[in-house]
Amino acid sequence: MDPPLKSALPLAHLAKVGTLLAVRVTPKAAHNQVTEAEGLIRVLVTTVPEDGKATAAAVALLAKALGLPRSRLELVRGATSRNKLFRVL
Repeated sequence: MDPPLKSALPLAHLAKVGTLLAVRVTPKAAHNQVTEAEGLIRVLVTTVPEDGKATAAAVALLAKALGLPRSRLELVRGATSRNKLFRVL
């Protein structure tokens, strides 16, 4: 029996309308990365946390990991916090 195929998009299984995603964003990281472990989604971005730049970068990276356009992610809570809550539209 063949092993199940692993999706190229690490969070594609969460890209359902209405899903709420709790995300921890780490700005000024060494590289851009999205990880999921034990239900916690971490987004590391290289941008600085000024004027919403890190949030914008996190939205773009998260959308790419989900396989969705950025317009399908809505920031529900945490515009200026490291802990953010997104809704998939």
